[in-house]
Parts: sequence; structure tokens; C-alpha cells
Amino acid sequence: MSAPATHGSLSYDFFAVSDPGRTRSNNEDSVAVDEGPGVAVLADGMGGYNAGEVASQMATGFIKTELGRWLTEAAGTASDADVRRAMDICVDNANRAIFNAANANPQCAGMGTTLVVGVFREQRLLLGHVGDSRAYRLRQGRLQQLTHDHSLLQEQIDAGLLTPEQAAFSANKNLVTRAVGVEDTVLLETHVHDLLPGDLYLLCSDGLSDMLDDETIAQLLGAHEPLDDVAGALVDAANDAGGKDNISVVLVRVRGGSPGPRTWWPFKR
Repeated sequence: MSAPATHGSLSYDFFAVSDPGRTRSNNEDSVAVDEGPGVAVLADGMGGYNAGEVASQMATGFIKTELGRWLTEAAGTASDADVRRAMDICVDNANRAIFNAANANPQCAGMGTTLVVGVFREQRLLLGHVGDSRAYRLRQGRLQQLTHDHSLLQEQIDAGLLTPEQAAFSANKNLVTRAVGVEDTVLLETHVHDLLPGDLYLLCSDGLSDMLDDETIAQLLGAHEPLDDVAGALVDAANDAGGKDNISVVLVRVRGGSPGPRTWWPFKR
């Protein structure tokens, strides 16, 4: 537990939780938060044995440490372009580390991970992602998905081969077209979003988004005030809907410059 993070005229409350769900014996998701430089990271691993767990923990640990250190040293002098380049470099280095580890250890062959990483600085969010883990924003009661899945299903929707309603029942939900650590290079998709007091940001693995529709997610995000209650409600609802995969949630609430409620370190339920 620590004090809320303040950057410029805004402050942020962070909360993260990862739950194995109802059907998986292990948890291949990983979450990490560094409130000081405003970094939030979520990864959903894939691979045989426990390799997915290895990949996701490598990704979140490396990016939290390296990107957090760079942001702390750069302080307020870095431009958004500088931060986006630092994000690219950190993800590229994490990708190479996971790829090399997979090639060096037969039990880790083919491991990889999705990724969502957010840098909250001043009045902006720099958001990057790889794969089908997602970021959402609840603003004035309206939920918006900020990321665009790198998945076969999304490509079929984009091409007009499937409607979103048909996609909800597809057997190809878990086929990603981009992942960290699977190849020797990876492309991080990044975008910049404005931040307003009252915004609530959600990073999540598909263990949440596959179980709950947007209307339910929006309702749960708006129905509770403390972030631990919000996260608990989301995880419980995903488990009640079947809990077919690991469920991970990172929440970030944007406030004015004055300190808000408690900020919590990530933990596993």
C-alpha cells in the first residue's frame, strides 16, 4: 500500500488483481504497477507446461522495472514521442528475452504473451498493446474500448466475414495474430489518449472480456467506488459466468491533483 501517485494537475489511484478462474489449475496472467512513474502492465501468457506463466511474468517484470526506471530518470523532460520510443524499446527487449528463453529451454518452446502497458503522465495516457488483452475507459458513464484486438477473430470482423454478435460464439476466440516472445521481433501498437478527472481505466485479460459483455463491464465499473470493490465485482462476475480462463484486472482512476483514497499494490486472490 502507498500514497496515490500525482503527476502534474492530476492524481491516480491504482489497483490490480489476478485470479486463476474456475477451470484453470495455474495462473498464466501477470500484472504489475509502478505508481511513481505511472506505469501499469498486464500480460496473458500462453504455452505448454507453465511456460505461459513464465512469459507473462518476464514481460510484466521487465517492462515495469526498465520502463519505470527510464521514466523516473527522464522525469518531466521527456516528450510523448520519447516515451513511446522507450515503450517500444522496453517491449522489444522483453520480446527478445522471452524468445531467447523459449529457444534455450525445450519446456518453454513456443511460449509467448499478450501485453497491455499504460503510462499515465500529466493529462495523457500513452497506451500500448500486443494481442487480445484489452484496455477500456469509462468516462461519464460511457464505456469505450481503447485497444483493437490483434486476433484472427477481429480480422474476420474487420473484413466483414463475421458480425460482432457471431464472433461472440466463435471457436477461434483465443487465436492471436501478434504476441510478445513468439518471434524475434514484435510490433507494439501505441496510441495517446487525453485524461480527465473522473475517468476510470480498465486493463484486462480475455478471461474477463470473454466472460462479460461491455454493458455488464460498464455497469460494474460504475456501481462501486473503492477500486478494490470494483475489481472484486468484476472478477466475481467473470467467475459466476463460468470463469473459463484466468482473470486479471488493472484499474486506474483519474482524480484532480489532491490525494484520493488508498493506492494498492498488485496481488493474487
